[in-house]
Amino acid sequence: MKIKGLILILFVTVSQFVIAQTPNFSGYARNYTGVLYNNGDFSILQNTLNLNIEKLGDKVAFKANPMLYSYGTDSLDLRLREIYLDLYFENFDLRIGKQQIVWGKADGVFITDVVSPLNLTEFLLPDFDEIRTGVNAVKFDYYLGNNTFEVIWLANFTPTELPSTNSIWYVQPDFPITPTFDWSKSEVTPSLSNSEVFVKYSALTSKIDFEFMGGYTWADNPIMHVQKEFGMNPSTTPPTPMLTAINITPEYHRLFLGGGSFSTEIKGVILRGEGAYYNGKSFLTEDPLATDALIEKDYLHYLVGLDFSIKSVKFSTQFIQEAILDYNENMIDEELQNTMTFMTRFDMLRETMHLELFSYIGLTSEDALIRPKITYDFDDSFSILLGSNIFLGDDEGRFGQYKDNSMIYLKLKYNF
Repeated sequence: MKIKGLILILFVTVSQFVIAQTPNFSGYARNYTGVLYNNGDFSILQNTLNLNIEKLGDKVAFKANPMLYSYGTDSLDLRLREIYLDLYFENFDLRIGKQQIVWGKADGVFITDVVSPLNLTEFLLPDFDEIRTGVNAVKFDYYLGNNTFEVIWLANFTPTELPSTNSIWYVQPDFPITPTFDWSKSEVTPSLSNSEVFVKYSALTSKIDFEFMGGYTWADNPIMHVQKEFGMNPSTTPPTPMLTAINITPEYHRLFLGGGSFSTEIKGVILRGEGAYYNGKSFLTEDPLATDALIEKDYLHYLVGLDFSIKSVKFSTQFIQEAILDYNENMIDEELQNTMTFMTRFDMLRETMHLELFSYIGLTSEDALIRPKITYDFDDSFSILLGSNIFLGDDEGRFGQYKDNSMIYLKLKYNF
């Protein structure tokens, strides 16, 4: 109730500010239609209205960003993605309210960019400025020359938004028998002790940009505590243990993490790097006799990337590795998970037509997500985008598990 009260006070303050001032309005209306290659079914029928309401002053500013999604004929989803106040002082700024926070140097990968959780109801397909979820936070930025010190306090925990069980993006867990679920520990009660804290130091120099970060947070995805019950199988001689029940308790766990990122230019080539170290991340094991099939291990997630151009064609590539330290052979996850991304972009017809290809290549699982698209800017306000999401690989891969969801899609977008 305290959190809701703070949000209400903030909303009333912003409303009074809007009435007293003349805000700026901008946004877009978009139609988004996708069709599956597999059977011709519509994978998505979405209309979107995105509205930005902003007012910038010398000492105070505000932003509100409501978004209305319409699915099919009668399904509406209204989201207030951001609503916050900015307060400007001589050497520091304060941002208070619901906000999206973007950290790191990676493209299409979330390593130190962990403050705002993700909306994965459509996997990784939404635009990256939409995939993050706003968080109720106080953000403090202190400036000292080319250095910035940032502290973020999150009043309440916001988890990853996962697909519903009737979604084409929902993956049914593979269990030998049907499990039962106990949801009694699946919520984190908003309180001071359950809040989250992140810190970051960043510097911009003539040769290199870099930042260091740390956080005391909750894992954005619940840990599935699996309890197994066994009986004796009388049909074997001698009787052997037999699995009789599986009970699953989703629960969120605390995490410490630290990391950083950098970027620098070397003879026209941008070199980027980013990494995060997690202390005590939980993983599932496949020990058939384990009563709680979880194990905690430290975890490293990092990438190196290159950005360059050849004449008027832009290129970018990244190598990403996820490593479980002190690996146990009973763990379901691979010890090393290697992925690469490739991006190329070419602008033509006086920069009114844009050809782009972005791909995830799973080196460990031998699967991929390939995303070609072509955008035509009819004028400054209206654009047409034709694209495809092509999943390759087998059912075990991160991308291959969605091979039946390959699609072609069309987006019509009007900016105002």
